[in-house]
Amino acid sequence: MVIGATGQIGRAAVGALARDGWEVTAASRGGGRDEGWPEEVRSARLDREDDSALAAVVGDGCDVLVDMVAFGAAHARQLTGLADRVGSAVVISSVSVYEDDRGRGFDTQSEPDGFPQYPVPIPESLGTVAPGDDTYSSRKAALERELLAAGDLLPTTLLRAGAVHGPYSRTPRELYVVKRNLDGRPARILAFGGASRFHPVSVHNLAELIRLAARRPASRVLNACDAEAPTVAEICAAIDAVMGVETRSVLVDGPPPAPTVGDTPWTVPAPVVCDMSAAERELGYRPVVRYAESLPETVTSIERQLAGRDWREAYPKMFRAYGDLFDYAAEDAWSAS
Repeated sequence: MVIGATGQIGRAAVGALARDGWEVTAASRGGGRDEGWPEEVRSARLDREDDSALAAVVGDGCDVLVDMVAFGAAHARQLTGLADRVGSAVVISSVSVYEDDRGRGFDTQSEPDGFPQYPVPIPESLGTVAPGDDTYSSRKAALERELLAAGDLLPTTLLRAGAVHGPYSRTPRELYVVKRNLDGRPARILAFGGASRFHPVSVHNLAELIRLAARRPASRVLNACDAEAPTVAEICAAIDAVMGVETRSVLVDGPPPAPTVGDTPWTVPAPVVCDMSAAERELGYRPVVRYAESLPETVTSIERQLAGRDWREAYPKMFRAYGDLFDYAAEDAWSAS
């Protein structure tokens, strides 16, 4: 059973599990289907906040429950409450749970000197933020803690995903480059010399990790990222190549020179790069796609979503999360100065 089956990760995971021989129930709020799924996939409507509805969909039980949308201790307890009917679980977490040796994490990055200085690469043994209910990171940490504590009842693989990319995203970072190219912008401004690295993960590589974890139940935490962690400048060049355009990158030393200038969705002052050796060792994980190879379907998905629409209408969640990513007037004013 897959909860959140019609989301960005869920679509790929359901397909990978079905092709691997599992009998899959794809549960989502709308109960929809993806056209790429095998016909044998069953779909079900589910409001995951409704405990009785979740129990009803699980029914007499399932061998593996895959949860794309779990947050916080309450959702963890919801899952462990079904432990007598679920063989094991695979649950999506996030690299944002990590904190450095000074207690800095994603939640402190807006503070002076608040961005974490993680080791490169980040091992799963690195400490995590305190669990809580206030932020995305603290809720994911609470989810992890509850599920790991109940490992004897419900063996759960927690996958700490990096910057997820692929089609059907409501917040595609690649939009930053795709829209600029569609608008004919001749140059883009990149802070920190374009060298920022925020480890991405394709939905197809996440689906492969889910597929492998489903076959090897255990209570554990694993990083979930692509084979490579390209720089922002490399990502922009790769998208240019897919779109067949030539764009100049203006590299700025240090942080963004103005509030809406040079700050991309991957821009970080220190690298966020994860160690994938544990997944390779424990699951036999090998990425099924590399970043540049996966870009054509992502770019096509964004172009289709943007067609004839303001980007804020096409991607309202992106606008709420990042603000104005396309303040061309501010960019031109800075360039002129």
